Amino acid sequence: MPITQYLKGEVFQPEETQAMGIALTNACKALNLADKSDPLTQIIAAKIIELARHGEHDHERLCAAVLAIYKSIEK
Repeated sequence: MPITQYLKGEVFQPEETQAMGIALTNACKALNLADKSDPLTQIIAAKIIELARHGEHDHERLCAAVLAIYKSIEK
């Protein structure tokens, strides 16, 4: 799932944007989210972008981080 629609003008290197998109796709698959307009999808995308802004650019770590946050909130 491309993350570009959630970037709101923020600029990242192409490989960073690709990693964020992979992380978003994988997180949404793990949470059974298919709708790009779902508020939860938007929250997950925003968190991935925030993590990338702070220097995390590995898609696996980005995905794991947002899933861990989701699971901690879900409790």
